[in-house]
Amino acid sequence: MRFAISLLMFICIASLIGTVLPQNQAANAYIDQFGPFWFAVFDPFSIWHIYNSPWFLLIMAFLVVSTTLCVIRNTPKMLRDMRTFREYVRGSSLKAFHHKVDVDSALSPDQAVDQIGALLRRQGFRYRVRVDGDSRMVAAKKGAANRLGYIFAHVAIVVICLGGLLDSELPVRLQTWLFDKQPIMGNMLISEVPESGRLSAHNPSFRANMLLPDGQQSSVGIIAAGQGVLLQPLPFSLRLKKFYVEYYDTGMPSDFRSDVVVTDLATGHAFEQTIQVNEPLHYKGITVYQSSFDDGGSGLALKAWPLSGASAQPLDLSGTVGREEKLPASLGNLTVDYTGLRVINVENLGDPDPQPANLVRDVAAVTGSAVRPRSDNLHNVGPSVQYRLVGADGQAHEFTQYMLPIQLDGFPMFLLGMRNTPAEAYRYLRIPADDQGTIEEFMQLRAALADPALREQAARRFAELNAPAGEQRDLMFQAAQGALRTFAQRGFNGILDAAPVDQREKILNFAVPMIQISLHELRALMRAEHGLPALAETGPQAERDAQWLRLSVLALASLPDYPAPVALQLTRFDQVQASVFQVARSPGKTTVYIGCLLLVLGVFSMFYIRERRVWVWVRPSADGSSWLAAMTTQRRNLDFIHEFQRLRAALLHLGGSNK
Repeated sequence: MRFAISLLMFICIASLIGTVLPQNQAANAYIDQFGPFWFAVFDPFSIWHIYNSPWFLLIMAFLVVSTTLCVIRNTPKMLRDMRTFREYVRGSSLKAFHHKVDVDSALSPDQAVDQIGALLRRQGFRYRVRVDGDSRMVAAKKGAANRLGYIFAHVAIVVICLGGLLDSELPVRLQTWLFDKQPIMGNMLISEVPESGRLSAHNPSFRANMLLPDGQQSSVGIIAAGQGVLLQPLPFSLRLKKFYVEYYDTGMPSDFRSDVVVTDLATGHAFEQTIQVNEPLHYKGITVYQSSFDDGGSGLALKAWPLSGASAQPLDLSGTVGREEKLPASLGNLTVDYTGLRVINVENLGDPDPQPANLVRDVAAVTGSAVRPRSDNLHNVGPSVQYRLVGADGQAHEFTQYMLPIQLDGFPMFLLGMRNTPAEAYRYLRIPADDQGTIEEFMQLRAALADPALREQAARRFAELNAPAGEQRDLMFQAAQGALRTFAQRGFNGILDAAPVDQREKILNFAVPMIQISLHELRALMRAEHGLPALAETGPQAERDAQWLRLSVLALASLPDYPAPVALQLTRFDQVQASVFQVARSPGKTTVYIGCLLLVLGVFSMFYIRERRVWVWVRPSADGSSWLAAMTTQRRNLDFIHEFQRLRAALLHLGGSNK
């Protein structure tokens, strides 16, 4: 019993871990969450899929066998004890009972037995009489169903564990062990999957996933198996007619559902059904749940803006969510993996902070969240695209790009998010939008900053405006030219690293205004080169131009920390939604329900049904008969004491005296 309870506690703790820790995720997700060291420590215990780990299934199987043997061994004894009245108890042994009473009565022994039997029947007891010479032993009992509670509770443990084993991956693993089924490791079409990668259509238990884009049809579920997957054929096919999703004001989905057409593969019979959360489809012993939703392969049109070199000309790209593509060689030896498209992004855009006055203090524009809300002012800021860039060395970074500019700090800004791993939060590079609401002018300014000839012209114009002719102007020109060159390569960090530690603040306070004014001249040269109007000198437009330049300086200072030579901007998309279903055959569900019913009955019987036994030893005496009555139970609580007192009073009243 102690060992079984210990196993139950161990299973409870393991189940708690399995409930708190998301199960059956990719290994990379756990490595990002816990780190390589702790992943290596926990991985041998299979806590990532704890309910299907060998040790968990072994403990469940051992508990089933142990408890089954316990039930087989003890149930016959309990049933025999329930049926017996124990009328062969010795009368003299009743004197040792704590709850007893002696009564002298004028009734004869036979009359006394009849009266005592009638009294016990009125109180709900069943009884049996044993004649022993002149004496009579009346043995009574009630509440014998209490023993059924122990039997039901133990059987419930066995039944629930069996249901858990039936609904585990054990049937799938048995097929891989006994029938040489091999998980599929690579990408291939379903039609190309060999028979070794397909489970039996008569698989008694499985839990698979199915991703179904709009208008597509499938009759196969996918089961994760180790580092690969196995295909589970279904007796019917599903075609997604239309997927619907509704959102709260916060941008979180409030409801999503799928209109599907179900076609029986054996008969060809088809019917329509709506599947939504808590309203699954039940057909041919298989349940189809609305699990979630995803992108079904949306088409993307993007512009690839170079972030290095003197060219500002973007390349037009097209892609599909869920697919990888090689970028043109001019953008580097990179592979882009389009991982997601979010059509709705609700952000809390409260009253923005004023533009920072200290430019030096706030040069780290590349860090932080996308928005820093100050109130519950929720806005849909439009679509965004997520992608990964993988270099030739296999190193990857994740990016997210908002399609439209977002009003931040009183100015429309494009947000370029990045992170190294999924466990990190995105950090954002903020690029101001130009007068046409595009990112183009900033990219042209970046390209001009990378052009040595334009940098030289901007530095010369800065020197001409801020120093008299002669040696002083030449020195100013050289200082501006060097500052622009260093700023273009490494941002403000390059200037700080080149300066003595005790002179850094002084040099930076001199370099920042010089760079900002030089960039103003560079912008004027760039606009003239591209045939754009000259910058306004006064009025609201001049103030806007000055603010755009300040924000551009922050963005340019952060560009060296951007981990990619190119930024992809979403320009157009053709959304294709997909519904994610969980397809399950769960014969263990009914078994578990039966086990739960038995457990409720067992616990109720054990706690609310009390077995009570009464013995009355009736002996002849000179005046009639003498009675010795005793009462016992498994748990002597206050209710039992009151019941004994009522029985004692009834016997005294019936007998007429007490010794």
